[in-house]
Amino acid sequence: MYNVALEAKEIIENEHPDTQIEVVDSHTATPAEGFVALAAARAACEGKDMPEVINAALAMRERVNGIALLDTIKHVYRSGRIPKIAARFGSMLNIRPIFTITETVNFAGIVRNKKRGIDRILQMMREKVGNKTAHVAVMHAYALQEAEKLKERVAAEFKCAELWLTEFSPLMGYACGTGTLGLAFYVED
Repeated sequence: MYNVALEAKEIIENEHPDTQIEVVDSHTATPAEGFVALAAARAACEGKDMPEVINAALAMRERVNGIALLDTIKHVYRSGRIPKIAARFGSMLNIRPIFTITETVNFAGIVRNKKRGIDRILQMMREKVGNKTAHVAVMHAYALQEAEKLKERVAAEFKCAELWLTEFSPLMGYACGTGTLGLAFYVED
């Protein structure tokens, strides 16, 4: 996506040479990427100049976290991230992978059921947030009821400055599969 944005920038600058466009790689995806964009937008709304807006986005990029709990491992194979044999054994064993999303998608562990998976991603968030105030987005792929319950747990267990509920994009839904739940968050200064 970053490369596509660079190409779009070049096209627009050729058509409108007086337009200043800067493209910042968020190094993330999902609502974590949205937090980076919101940091830039908020800085711009405060009247900050372009370098300050870029710095706001880059600072947020370093602070934001993303965690996803997949309901099945088979969709990870479809995306080319694991071999077919691993997907078959993972499906047979009912393994649910957990991934973190930073510059790349990183394998963070496996669980055998959804309840343990939710407990684990909340623990991972707790390790990063502690008792501080957090900005949080709960995300899901066609699992609204489970996501609403996860949002309720986040609201009960953490101090949230903001707490959103959102769906994965269709592309993320395809890569992760139906039933995926996740958290994007950062700690308030």
